[in-house]
Formats: sequence, structure tokens, C-alpha cells
Amino acid sequence: MAPHSKMDTSCEEMPTEVLDVPGKSSAAMAPALSTEPLIEDNPWDLPELQDMGVKWADLDTKGKILRVLITVGKLIGLVGLLYMFVCSLDILSSGFQLVGGKAAGDIFQDNAVLSNPLAGLVIGMLVTLLVQSSSTSSSIVVSMVSSGLLKVSTAVPVIMGTNIGTSVTNTIVAMTQVGDRRKFRRAFAGATVHDFFNWLSVLVLLPLEVATGYLVKLTGLIVKSFHIQSGENAPDLLNVITDPLTLSIIELDETVISGIATGDPEAKNKSLIKMWCKTFQNTTLQNVTVENCTDGSCWELKNVTEIINIKKCHHIFINTTLSDLSVGLILLFCSLLVLCTCLILIVKLLNSMLKGQVAVVIKKIINTDFPFPFGWLTGYIAIIVGAGMTFIVQSSSVFTSAITPLVGIGVISIERVYPLSLGANIGTTTTAILAAMASPGETLANSLQIALVHLFFNLSGILLWYPFPFTRLPIRMAKALGNITAQYRWFAFCYIILCFFAIPLLVFGFSLAGWQVLVGVLVPIVVVLVFAIVVNVLQKHKPQWLPSCLRSWDFLPLWAHSLEPWDRVVVVMAARCCCCCKCCNSMTGDGETGKHENKDNGLEMYDNPTITVEIKEDKKTLDAPEILKATSL
Repeated sequence: MAPHSKMDTSCEEMPTEVLDVPGKSSAAMAPALSTEPLIEDNPWDLPELQDMGVKWADLDTKGKILRVLITVGKLIGLVGLLYMFVCSLDILSSGFQLVGGKAAGDIFQDNAVLSNPLAGLVIGMLVTLLVQSSSTSSSIVVSMVSSGLLKVSTAVPVIMGTNIGTSVTNTIVAMTQVGDRRKFRRAFAGATVHDFFNWLSVLVLLPLEVATGYLVKLTGLIVKSFHIQSGENAPDLLNVITDPLTLSIIELDETVISGIATGDPEAKNKSLIKMWCKTFQNTTLQNVTVENCTDGSCWELKNVTEIINIKKCHHIFINTTLSDLSVGLILLFCSLLVLCTCLILIVKLLNSMLKGQVAVVIKKIINTDFPFPFGWLTGYIAIIVGAGMTFIVQSSSVFTSAITPLVGIGVISIERVYPLSLGANIGTTTTAILAAMASPGETLANSLQIALVHLFFNLSGILLWYPFPFTRLPIRMAKALGNITAQYRWFAFCYIILCFFAIPLLVFGFSLAGWQVLVGVLVPIVVVLVFAIVVNVLQKHKPQWLPSCLRSWDFLPLWAHSLEPWDRVVVVMAARCCCCCKCCNSMTGDGETGKHENKDNGLEMYDNPTITVEIKEDKKTLDAPEILKATSL
């Protein structure tokens, strides 16, 4: 059978194959072309966690019993790892307090600096980073307001700063998944969506509060309207389970930091490590000598309180001769080691458990919206769930850090973790409100007002950045950052260092120099940033509105509008360090030094098993394609 004649087409001629099929007309087949560049998976789609094992129906009785036992063992192991994870976060917070707690108290003591709203914001953020606990930093602020050292209006920016500082923990936790690009993209975006919400809320609400004082006025009206009486202490929920382990390792005296902040001279000489867990205060009426007495009566009766130590604590550092700094560094190292180990094992356990039908059920429960017309309620239910879970664990850092690995492996979507994080912000304020309710009657009003400021600040942020889909800017910003960090993973470290340490310290330094210096430096920077953001938006949506020179950033040097040159620098520096380390190791392991002169010493870096980069010793520089492939660092 003769083949069909070729048809004239506008496309480039391609060779064809002709198949002779008996009883049918011949068919001309085009060559098989790869469609891989044409099909791009959405990196934000939740992956299908397929069950590659034997189905339940195909197992015999022994296999079913064995699978049940393995599943129960995994559940027990998961609960144990979660318990160790929460305890390690508690010990991590104690370690940070031992290392920087007294410095945090000294920072709070400078009321002249705190009177600057921007400086107060940075101080609240830095202190929360030092002690790794927004509850601790908030309690210091409450004690200062109660003692009259701070006004409520002055403490509002500090409370806003503690809200930002507490979000760094889950961002650091996301770094444990840096080995897998897809998981790291989702995990880092799921963690930073909390950061962007806090940053955007502060950028809008801090100037509004400075101009109008609406938070102070609103909370003041609430406190005056309700005649609230002093209540019981905040309930211990999760602490009942974790305290037996954490208190056997270290127990801190929280009153020392508050004492330093409130100006107690004796607190500076005290150790943060708690020595006596049970004490008794004995108040007696005694004759006290009057200083500089001029008349014959140099004595007066006063109530003298004496603290009697009854029972020592039973933690492992009770009789230590080490300083607070040394103990804090030991606890930081050990807790970080346990924290990272638990996270890695939790991710592996979840990957092995959340497969097949189990994964389908869990993902449907967490990520599915209510049917129309009640779909809009799903996010608000997630906010309530996040607030409730945070109230149970009494820490927003613990809750958001626990769900970050779930975002990475694809169980929770970015759109769902956002309302859960907003709920965590609300949940952490309820604990502060309950703690304020336990304050004495004379300080109850101020303590409760500061706690309510924290609550209404987060509620105002939710009203700004959640009700409508187009206002959910933190999700889009987190996804954009996730895409960048997935391509250039070193940028994640730069983000944490710049946003949580370098820039706040820079702003704090300018604040110490005075308003004139602060405004003179920050205003030009803010103007340039706003201009760049507006131009970027117009370039994407309305380029015709811009002059031809601003329709792209190509007129700037490449390093000013692209991370590729910086990526090359980072990769070359890392490659040189690795080459040096490899050469040193080979020189140590090989007795014959002459062999190294005749060999090509190379470095292999893997992005995946099919991509390798070889860097030979005789090369002075790396080619650009090789450098771009080496971003697996």
C-alpha cells in the first residue's frame, strides 16, 4: 500500500513514519516529541501521597495484625516526638532567657528610648527574639505598666513588636526542610505568611495608633465599662504534661527580668536559675532606724517582710557553679539538637503514615470548604480552631511550628494555614488576658488594658488582611518569597537575618541618635521602596502607563534587579570552601602528596540524582551554566 502524499503546511517539515495496517488505510505518524517543557506543574498544588504498599484486602491475618501493630507504634512514636518537640521549645525559650534575659530587662529599663514609637516597636521585637517567648516579653511590659514606669500609650508599640518577634520560630523550623525544594517552598511560605501578616498589620496600624490612639481609647472604654474583678491565675493546660520533664532540667526565676526592667537594684545581682521552689513570706512589725533624724526619736514602726526558704528545686542545674550564660548556651545547643531531630523524625513518620486513603481523608477535612453558600465560613472556622489550639498549648510559636512541617509535606495548603496562623495570634492573647485577670486590684485595669490592646491589634489586622480574597496579600507575598527561596535557598538565611536582626538593629541605632537622624535616613529609603513597588505593579498590569525606560529594569546593572549574580558569588564561595576542605581531607588521608598533583580534584554538588556539577582544579573560574545548576546549596 502506497503511503499518503505529504500535505503542505506552514510548519517546519518533519519526518514521518508510515504504518501499514492490514484492512485499513495507512496512518502517518509524526515523530514523538517531548512535551516536558509544555507541561508545568503548579508548585503550590498539594502532592498526591500514594500508598505504595500492599492493600489491606490483600493481606492475610498475620499481615493485618502486623500492620495494625506498626500503625499503633507509629502513632505512639508521633505523640512522643511531639511531646519532645514541645518540651525542646520550652527549654529553648529558657536558654534564650538565660543568655539574653538580663539584657532584655536592661533594654526595657530605658524609658527615654521607649517613648519613640518606632524604637519601642523594635525593642519589643528584639526582646522577644532574645527570650523566644512573646508571653515573657508581654509580661515584662505588663509589669512595667502596672508599676507606673510605662504609660499604656507608650507600651502599645512594644506589644506590636512582640507580635512580630514571636513569628520567627516557625520560620526557623521551616529551614529543616531545606533539602527538598518542593517541601521547602511550601514550608517556608507557610511559615512566612505569619510574618507578612504581622509586618503589614504593623505598617498600617502603628501610624494609625500614633495619629489617633484608637487602641488605647477603645480598650480604655472597655475596661471602664466592665467592672472586672481580679480572678484566678491563668490555667495550666499543656504545662501540666510538659512541666515534669522541663522543670527537672531547668527552672527559671521569672521575677528577675521583671525586677531589672522595673529598676530593682537587687535583681541585677541575682541568677535567673531558680534555687528555692517553695518559700514563705513572713511580715512583722519592727522598729526601723530613721536616717538623718534630727529630733530625739530615731526609731519608727514599719512592716518588714522576710522571705524564708523552705524547699529547694530539683532540676539538674541546682548546684551548678556555671554562670547563667554558660548554662544558657548548653541548653540552646541541646534543645536545638533535640528540636531538629524531632522535626526530621516527625516529617518522616508523617510521610509514612499519611498515604493512601488516610491522606485523602485528612486533606479533605482540613482543606475542603463548606458547600455553597457557606464556603466563606470555612476560613473563620479555621481561625477559631487555631485560637483554640493555641489556647490549649499556650504558645503561638508551638502551634505554628507544629503545623509548618505539615505544610511542607503537602497535608495543609497555604490558603488554610493562613487563617490557622491568624487564630494562633488571637489564641496567644487570651492567655495574656487570663494572666492579667489574676493581677491585684490596684493594677488590674492597666494590666487588662495592655492585654486587650494585643487582642484588638490582631483583630484589626484580621479585618484588614482577611475578609476579602483580594485583601489577602500575605498569601501572595509568602508564595512569591517561597518561589525565590526554592530557587535560591541561601536567600532564606538572608531573609531571617535581615528582617529579624539587621534591619531592626539598624532602626534601633538610628532611634538612639534622635528623630532627625531617623527621619533623614528612613524617609528616602521608604520613598525608594514605595516607588519600586508601584513601578513593579504597573510593569505587570499596566505597562502602557509607564515611560518606555521604566517598563523594565534592564537599564539597571544586573546585580541591582536580579539574584543570579549574587547566586554565582555564593556558589563560587561555597565551592571554593568545599574544594579546600576536600583537598585538606585528601591530603590528610593520603600519605603520598605527589599523587594530588596528577589528579583532577573535583567537587560534585547535587540538586537531584540526575544533575551534577564538576569543578576541576585547573579551572580558575566557573562557567555560568554550571554555576546556575549548583544552587542546591
